[in-house]
Amino acid sequence: MNEELNEEISRIIGKYSSGKEGPLLFVTAGIHGNEPSGVKALEEVFKQLHKTKPEIKGTLLGVSGNKKALNKNQRYIDEDLNRTWTSENVKSGKKDSHEKKEMFEIIDVLNEYPESDFSKRYFLDCHTTSSPSLPYVSVQEVNDNDTWAHKFPTYIIRGFSDIITGDIDHYLSRIGMTGFVFEAGQHTSETSAENHEGVIWLALKEACDLDLSKIETYPECVERFTKKNAPDQKTFEIIHRHGLEKNDTFEMKPGYENFQKIKKGEILATQNGKELKSEWDAYIFMPLYQAQGDDGFFVVQSV
Repeated sequence: MNEELNEEISRIIGKYSSGKEGPLLFVTAGIHGNEPSGVKALEEVFKQLHKTKPEIKGTLLGVSGNKKALNKNQRYIDEDLNRTWTSENVKSGKKDSHEKKEMFEIIDVLNEYPESDFSKRYFLDCHTTSSPSLPYVSVQEVNDNDTWAHKFPTYIIRGFSDIITGDIDHYLSRIGMTGFVFEAGQHTSETSAENHEGVIWLALKEACDLDLSKIETYPECVERFTKKNAPDQKTFEIIHRHGLEKNDTFEMKPGYENFQKIKKGEILATQNGKELKSEWDAYIFMPLYQAQGDDGFFVVQSV
């Protein structure tokens, strides 16, 4: 059981509507089971919504990702749930791993909220990182995702889903929804839940016309993210992914943080006993500091 969660997590974290027509805001948290801060943030948001009962247009739905992994506080059980959402996997219907079973459960939930019932369907996928990081948005440049992402005051990364297919935002964009991934900070950082909560409130304001002043914890619930933790908005694009094979031994050089500058020739990591040197004057992104995962690091440039 994950000590950071109050009780065993269920699929539906919460639902809120005041009965007005409008969009669906579909928020997922814990797609990786060692990233519980989005769940904690959703629990707080629903607590405040049900306490103050403000009017919103449409519906907020909060959904847990990898339930079993969340309750075990590990990244995944059989495979990375954020790599299973390929067209082939969805079309096949095969549930030959724990994560594929959870994927189809989430799809079943979403199918209960069809496009025809809403003016628009938005998504927000909550994550954290293994290394220290400023909060940032990761957006795929399809639909109107990029325009939507730029309504939020923090770093924005373009292109992740163009490199890594099979993540949930790739699937949700593919079926016509508008949204992005929000990485709130390091897994165990106290600010990560603050940032997730703040971005959920802002999404409710932008998508569902929530008057934030009606919330008892406003403005702190938003300002902890927007004024205390978030960097000024800046846009980056991914220029390189360093992937790992199953039997590779890989160790990042200690101390790297997201968006840290790197130079050509700089030693970044050791893989299978050989030093890996930077080929770029750029920024490092998502350096791997955990046992599980097949992405060693990414390289990004500002645009």
